[in-house]
Amino acid sequence: MRLETSPELKIKVMRLLHSLQNKLRERGNGWNPRSLRFRLTIGMATVSALGLGAVAIWLGWTMQRILISAHKDNILYIAERMPNDVEIYEQMYPQSQAIQEAVENLSRDHVFLWVENQQNDLIARTGGLHTPQPLPISPEEANFPFLGTRVWSNQGRYWILCASPLVVNNQTVGELYIAQDISADQVMFLQVMRNLIVATVLAIGAITVTSGVYVARSLRPLRRICELTESISADHLDSAKIELNRAPTEVKQLAERFDEMLVRLQTAWEHQRQFVGDVSHELRTPLTIVSGYLQSIQRRGTNLSPPQREALAMATAEADRTIQLLQDLLTLARVDNGQMQFQLQTIDLDGFVAQIIDLTEQYNDSHPINYESPAVSVAVCVDENRLKQVILNLIDNAMKYSESGQTINLRVDQQGENAVLAVRDRGIGIPLSQQTRIFERFYRVDEARSSFATGGTGLGLSIVKTLVEGMGGTITVSSQLGEGTTFTVSFPIVSESVDRATQRQVATRKWQ
Repeated sequence: MRLETSPELKIKVMRLLHSLQNKLRERGNGWNPRSLRFRLTIGMATVSALGLGAVAIWLGWTMQRILISAHKDNILYIAERMPNDVEIYEQMYPQSQAIQEAVENLSRDHVFLWVENQQNDLIARTGGLHTPQPLPISPEEANFPFLGTRVWSNQGRYWILCASPLVVNNQTVGELYIAQDISADQVMFLQVMRNLIVATVLAIGAITVTSGVYVARSLRPLRRICELTESISADHLDSAKIELNRAPTEVKQLAERFDEMLVRLQTAWEHQRQFVGDVSHELRTPLTIVSGYLQSIQRRGTNLSPPQREALAMATAEADRTIQLLQDLLTLARVDNGQMQFQLQTIDLDGFVAQIIDLTEQYNDSHPINYESPAVSVAVCVDENRLKQVILNLIDNAMKYSESGQTINLRVDQQGENAVLAVRDRGIGIPLSQQTRIFERFYRVDEARSSFATGGTGLGLSIVKTLVEGMGGTITVSSQLGEGTTFTVSFPIVSESVDRATQRQVATRKWQ
């Protein structure tokens, strides 16, 4: 089973795929390492990460320093007060008991004190010498003795340690050791730091996303310029203008410079159109005279040798080909300048095509033409001369790209509210990838048609498309390699209820 697809459907599918490809490419370009959006987003995210990271590190270091400093100040205060308390208690108790009383008086929750004599014997401690509870910190583990204060951690607990000589009445009694448990405060500090790190990471992520959205919005005018430039064609340079609302000053300046460039291009394009039209018009007359003289010499030159006749025939053919090229260029120049006019009138498409086929068969015997007429006659409003040019061009095109003896099929039919004229050949066909370009000026599928000496210039189909659209119709192409090509021209059907006198009225329409 073979699925048939209309030319219009193929073109719509190709346009849809092209549009989807452009959208995917635009989205992909946003994450392209070379794109401006990617670079700005990464740059802003990096600066934010460095800034917030530096603030988090500084804040953590400051909080740690404040926490440790407060506990160290408390321990140093106890160490400075200890000798004075011992001296006071010596007035009531012996020295050893006075030291114990002073230790008990200065002990606090999570603060432990003990005193060792010069023989490293324990002489006083928090809780008393006879308490069964061992010291919270082993002197060997804490690397005693040492002077001053320091932070020490062991088995998940954090301590601030202080060691200093105990001097009472100008005599060194021993070494005073103070240990304060700061595990609760340190755990709280670490939890705060973890929360700060998580908040910093979330803030960096939020800033990155926000920066990406902001950069995308900021670059929207540039994307708008890209979209507008894609829709600008040579035929609409005079009306093309980059209009941006609330765009940054730099982008507005870019748009203004672009508009100025479009004006210069429009001026150059107008000069080129004028030049093509003038040259085509000026050269057509002398070349026509030259072609006429050559043909006259061929008819009257009975004494010419065969090489001379061949040279004259070749010169005449090239002159005629150049005249045709100039005529095509002049037609396109008129279209570009808005000077193409159409004398529209209602005609019977079936009878008109039959007349064209009869005219063609009088000058062609290499390609038989098969015509399928519609069951019911259809009337269309067209310019007879322009439509005749379109049909002859399509038939000539089909003959050029078909082998000698192959049949050219023409069919007129009614499809909905349109009258359809199809011209089909059994030639070499056109690749699908190039079917959308065959209506471009001077475009030829040379790779596929190089074996045929067509002598064409690549303007015929462009003129056909221009004439068909100028008369309010459409033209499409459907082709398969090795099976042939079908050109389909459609025009709106004129209602049969329209009065005949009104149908024959001539309407002039200027090509816009």
